[in-house]
Amino acid sequence: MVLKPADENTGIVFHRTDLGNDAMVKALAEYVGSTARSTTIANGEVSVSTIEHLMSALSGLGVDNAIIDIDNVEVPILDGSARYYVEALQKSGLATQAADKIFIELPHEIEVADENSGSFIRVTPCEEPSIDLTVDFGSKVLGVQKAHWDLSTDYSKELAPCRTFVFFHEIEYLFNNNLVKGGDVDNAIVIVEHPVSREQVERLSHLFNVPSLAIDDKGYLNNLKLHFPDECGRHKLLDMIGDLYLSGGLLNARIEAFKPGHSINTRMAKAIREAIK
Repeated sequence: MVLKPADENTGIVFHRTDLGNDAMVKALAEYVGSTARSTTIANGEVSVSTIEHLMSALSGLGVDNAIIDIDNVEVPILDGSARYYVEALQKSGLATQAADKIFIELPHEIEVADENSGSFIRVTPCEEPSIDLTVDFGSKVLGVQKAHWDLSTDYSKELAPCRTFVFFHEIEYLFNNNLVKGGDVDNAIVIVEHPVSREQVERLSHLFNVPSLAIDDKGYLNNLKLHFPDECGRHKLLDMIGDLYLSGGLLNARIEAFKPGHSINTRMAKAIREAIK
């Protein structure tokens, strides 16, 4: 994957180089396809999946215009965070363009909810953008975690390094269904919510091809150390920033979210696109 500069008012556009010169899809909510475990955008036969961490990095650093050349369907997961995208962008540097930055002004408050899960996102017009998010998986390990972002937040230090997470009981299913071919012990926090046997841990060690995995006293697999006590909550905020960037710009709004995920995040991005037409 190669990130390339783009002209003013281009927005963020993915180019599937393996499918030809015209195989493009814009990073906008109307092109969202699947939201199963990640966010996928598609334009006809041209699709790109797992875009949320890269989109979050672009939003967090204020990148308005970019062409992203990619020779496969999936954006690299790297360490499961936005860290390496941020570091690459900071090393390259950003150019200032003549066009005004796009700030999305909403005509009214918008709320999207999921009755089955209890999740909701409420977006209220506001001159100072912010996000307040609450994560509750009903987990004794995670507990209830909260995360906050506003224009004073240092995205690169406080959010970008926060990695994705998975529950132990989900992993074997994912491996058996060929859904984590790029997974290793460095790109996911593993939460051990239910009692597991030594044999189950050894099987996971075999799947990851690493020795000596164990469960620490806080209920996490010892494959890595947390960057923050609330790293999982911060990662959900990282995801939300990436998904909401599919609305086409930075929202001048106060955002409140409870139990967000890719599905409800992108539903909100679509509702915003409809509201500002």
